[in-house]
Amino acid sequence: MNTAKLLRVALDIGEKMLISGAEIGRVEDSVKRILMTYDMRRADVFTITSSIVATVTDSEENTITQTRRISKYSTDLDKLHSLNALSRKICAEKLELSQIQKELSEIDGRKVYPFAMQCAAFALIAGAFTIFFGGNFIDAAAAAVIGAVLKVVVYIADKSAVNMVFANVVSSFILCSLAFLCVFIGFGEHVDMIIIGNIMLLIPGIGLTNSIRDIVSGDIMAGMLRFCESVIIAVAIAAGYILSALLLGGLIR
Repeated sequence: MNTAKLLRVALDIGEKMLISGAEIGRVEDSVKRILMTYDMRRADVFTITSSIVATVTDSEENTITQTRRISKYSTDLDKLHSLNALSRKICAEKLELSQIQKELSEIDGRKVYPFAMQCAAFALIAGAFTIFFGGNFIDAAAAAVIGAVLKVVVYIADKSAVNMVFANVVSSFILCSLAFLCVFIGFGEHVDMIIIGNIMLLIPGIGLTNSIRDIVSGDIMAGMLRFCESVIIAVAIAAGYILSALLLGGLIR
């Protein structure tokens, strides 16, 4: 067994899990279990939100360390489920590395939902939240249209690889500006309900949840880093709203 190649494959799985929305403890445990399945003498894995470092010592006392830098995240629970299933299969069946790489490629190659369907989902969620928080059906319709536009903005930001904070400021500014304009032209009555319905699409719920789980499980530093990151995103969203309100808030007064 090529130890360096094994470590690289294990880190591939850990990296994809972290990017897909896994908590720190899950990533560390999965990588370590995979390494120990192949009779390594020792495996140490350290993970924070932006990096994974793993050191493994094989039966011949050769020690190898590799690291991965994580620059962006997403929320893909279906992919995370598949990666979890693969890691369990590796531990149960001790797969060949070539087979692991093949299954990883299959997971990466799975088709995502069509872009039009993603826009429709954003629209439906925005409209539903608008009604949930007290808006009427006209507000929900306006929020749905803005939600679809927001998905386009988020998609462009992801493809452009812009700074996460800047992307959230711009996304928030655009959705809030559109909400003000919709109410100004009579398409919607309660601008606050329309804005809230769409801002819920930007709130880093997975990040906040995972930060608490990390802290509770003992990964204090990783949990605090993820929590601070979530707070920064929330501040960026608020900044976008404030900027929009200062520029366009007077339209509906």
